[in-house]
Amino acid sequence: MLFLCARFLSIGNIEVVMQQEALGMVETKGLVSAIEAADTMVKSANVTLVGYEKIGSGLVTVMVRGDVGAVKAATDAGSAAASKVGELVSVHVIPRPHIEVEKILPKAIG
Repeated sequence: MLFLCARFLSIGNIEVVMQQEALGMVETKGLVSAIEAADTMVKSANVTLVGYEKIGSGLVTVMVRGDVGAVKAATDAGSAAASKVGELVSVHVIPRPHIEVEKILPKAIG
């Protein structure tokens, strides 16, 4: 079962996707800076921590979901925090990821 971050409107037995949430990603070199980024992101904005991926060669990507403004604020804060304790590799926000992208995302933590 995939974790889909979207808002639904129920019409009878049909659920219609109303608004898909933004996806924010912060990639670091090393776990410590990734944990610092994750902690800062969830504390600085109304976002949900979706998960993380260990890419290899020490690269770790942390992902959050929420509305576009919150995700942008969270990734800005998270990337700044990560760069203070380790190496920041990349930061990216996808405002409305295509539903097919959901298939490759990790399930929500928790």
